Parts: sequence; C-alpha cells; structure tokens
Amino acid sequence: MPARDKIIVALDVASLAAGETLVDQLFPYVGMFKVGLEFYTTAGPAAIRMIKERGGKVFADLKLHDIPNTVAGAARALVRLGVDMLNVHAAGGRNMMEAAAAAVREEAAALGCQVPALIAVTVLTSLDRKALQEEVGIEREVEDQVVRWARLAKEAGLDGVVASPREIRAIREACGPEFLIVTPGVRPAGADRGDQRRVMTPAAALQEGASYLVIGRPITAAPDPAAAARAIGEEMEGVI
Repeated sequence: MPARDKIIVALDVASLAAGETLVDQLFPYVGMFKVGLEFYTTAGPAAIRMIKERGGKVFADLKLHDIPNTVAGAARALVRLGVDMLNVHAAGGRNMMEAAAAAVREEAAALGCQVPALIAVTVLTSLDRKALQEEVGIEREVEDQVVRWARLAKEAGLDGVVASPREIRAIREACGPEFLIVTPGVRPAGADRGDQRRVMTPAAALQEGASYLVIGRPITAAPDPAAAARAIGEEMEGVI
C-alpha cells in the first residue's frame, strides 16, 4: 500500500464549506478523510456525502457506544451512507460489538457493496496512566487495557482497533499481522502535541506496524495543508 493510502486526515472543522476546501486541497495526497463528532454534528450526513461525491474514502469516527440494538441501527445507517470505515467503542462490550459487526455485514450484503472496515476504539490518546487509573477508574496499565480491548474486538468479529502508536507492537503480538491498527496521536517531529499524550512520528508509527495513521492539525492547520500532507507522505515512503 503506498504511503498516500495510509494517511487518514481528520476533518475536525466547524462547517461544511471548510471541509470541502480541505478535501479539495488534500485529495491528491491522502487516502481517506475522517469525519468525527465535530464535523458530523455540524454538517450531518452531508459531510460524508460531500467526500464520497469527490471520490474520497470516509472513516466515520463517531465512536458508537450504546446498547447493542441502537449501535447496530447506527452502523447500518453509516453503511447506507457509503462509509469505508467506522468505529465503535470497545468499552461497550462483546455483545455490542458483535451486533455492530453483524449489522455492517448484513447491510453491505443487502446493498451489494463492499463491507466497510469496522474497528473499535480502545484507550483514547488523550489519556495517560494517571488519568486512566485515577479518573476513569481502570487500574490496569494503559497497554494492558488496550490489548485486553483489542483481543475482545477481534473475538467479536471486528477488523481492528484505534490505538495510540505506543501500543502498536503489543497489539500486533496479541492479534496478528492482519488485524488493522488505526493510529491517532501521530505528530511529525517538532509539531505541537495539542491534547495528545501518547504520540509518535509518522515514520516511527509505521515502523512499529501501524496500518493507517490519523493526522489532523499538523496537516489541516498548516499554512499549506497540501504541502504538509505531501511532506508527511514522502517521509512515510522512506519507511515503506
């Protein structure tokens, strides 16, 4: 897979027009666009349709987390919108993840389309050990909890997980080479970490075994987003 196809740009924008501008600038240099809570709450399904109409791929990063029936219904709706990847939160448990996986497969079969990748969020990259233990109330080390949820996601029939680059190697050992690992918390050398705690450079994350890299502000907030995306792709090509 070329470096371009491994880059997922996070469209964390507050208007459909802003999203359109970034997609038009970045489409030649990235493989997929992430529609998260901010953009989806602002523009709704139109955000996804806008990207698909331009020929782009979409990762619907809505972190579905509810009772199994509700999550299954939301997953079906996202398949109908044509997303290429979507996620649930592993904290919802096995039954919820199994319901989502079944819904995605069934809806794709009914539509005669490719089955989107379904992945599970593990421990958010904004959390470190102290926050996980003292605020969330999970006493395990971050890596142990990430691997526990990754194994559960695989057992539930999911294709992979979202996890910080710091846990890539442990997930690979636990879940095998085909399991997708979508990695946020990626920052080029010298870039501002923002609210991310567990970070790594693009090249290092690829070397660890990441399948896809989610990159937001280092590209979207750059003076020239296209040039920033191109530079990151060139760095990644050196590793690939």
